[in-house]
Amino acid sequence: MTTHSPSHHVFILMGVSGSGKSAVANQVSHQLNTAFLDGDFLHPRANILKMADGHPLDDDDRQPWLQSLNDAAFAMQRTQAISIIVCSALKKRYRDSLRQGNDNLSFIYLKGDFDTIEARLKARKGHFFKPQMLVTQFATLEEPGSDEADVLVVDIDHPLDEVVAATVATIKEAINQG
Repeated sequence: MTTHSPSHHVFILMGVSGSGKSAVANQVSHQLNTAFLDGDFLHPRANILKMADGHPLDDDDRQPWLQSLNDAAFAMQRTQAISIIVCSALKKRYRDSLRQGNDNLSFIYLKGDFDTIEARLKARKGHFFKPQMLVTQFATLEEPGSDEADVLVVDIDHPLDEVVAATVATIKEAINQG
């Protein structure tokens, strides 16, 4: 039995909170008519309750969630030509869990500097910005290196429509090389 089609691809939009993952994924998904999953929807109840109580998740909390995302990526690449999943994937070990057994999975790292992302978070309407959260996100981030050839980078220091266009172009280029 074939586990996936070589022409089917899953792209995980990754980056720190405030990098625009959801906004970019929503528009890219619409433009490319793709399947789209916000990875936060797959958190188990215990994680949701822990976060709601103001406690950060640890790696043990994240492992079942990462396995659920890995399973979702596997299912999506079997049935969809292009799929997009939003997940911060800040650590290399998280990315390794997500890519395990998913041959046509790539990451798109929405890369931005602290000041750019901080300014965007402060500008969000109806959103209470906690500066320490962004500090923690950057402290946790293990930027992908040359040993992760499946990570494509999109610079987010541009207006949203340009970031979306760059992401669409990156996906199309990756598919054509695949």
